[in-house]
Amino acid sequence: MSSDLPTGPEEANEALFSRFSINQQTIKQWSLPELVDGCAKAGVRGVGLWRAPVQEYGVAAAARLVRDAGLTVTSLCRGGFFTALDSKDRADALVDNRAAIEEAAALGTETLVLVSGGLPAGSRDLHGARERVADALGELAPYAADAGVRLALEPLHPMYAADRCVVSTLAQALALAERFPAEQVGVVVDTYHLWWDDTIGSQIGRAGAGGRIAAFQLADWVTPLPAGVLLGRGQLGDGAVNLRWFREQVDAAGYRGPVEVEIFNPELWERPGAEVLAEVAERFARHVMHAR
Repeated sequence: MSSDLPTGPEEANEALFSRFSINQQTIKQWSLPELVDGCAKAGVRGVGLWRAPVQEYGVAAAARLVRDAGLTVTSLCRGGFFTALDSKDRADALVDNRAAIEEAAALGTETLVLVSGGLPAGSRDLHGARERVADALGELAPYAADAGVRLALEPLHPMYAADRCVVSTLAQALALAERFPAEQVGVVVDTYHLWWDDTIGSQIGRAGAGGRIAAFQLADWVTPLPAGVLLGRGQLGDGAVNLRWFREQVDAAGYRGPVEVEIFNPELWERPGAEVLAEVAERFARHVMHAR
């Protein structure tokens, strides 16, 4: 690892950071070239990307930029939003998700993160909305498999169920994913969204036994929640989540993939990107990877 990241005897250990990935949203103030350059200089090997900045830069150009820097795209966010009642809206969503699959394949990542979508306006039918998610997965999973991409269904905290994601628990995500081959549809374990669930340990075990853990993402839960909620994720170690416990659980479940830090936080976005990256890496070492 570069001296830009923590340089203590444990922090500098290559094995400690071999799984570390930084999601683009954590350092949103950086352009895509700045992110790639900053990670390469710091010795960070993995990046999670988002579709909008990739599209703005150009998918082929972004893929070349990342590849030439020796980085790996650990996930692409995001597809999904499958719950509309209108048939045209559902068809449009499928078109957009096929494009997302193609973008993921071009970037060389095997993981496309999906957010299911919330309740349509005026609807209170959670079951119906979840079945429309299943229908969309049935349409898209074979297409994704042909492209070498796995769909990764992400459950979000229940506070998002109405407007953003009717899949709120890992158990609900698995119930949908398990209708399809594991190599086609997996799940995302995100500490910010799942830390509160007292069944999460057994559900992580279930996901691991079925080979369903497609991505593992980290952020902390801090209070009070800000207005808008979405931008309230905390820096690692600042909140209520037992991050190390989560990492131990996914490891015990057989997951050996990237550990991606995804923090939506305006305070981090106001700081120099290199400073944020170094701090996240230090927190990752201290709160996620170090043995007790």
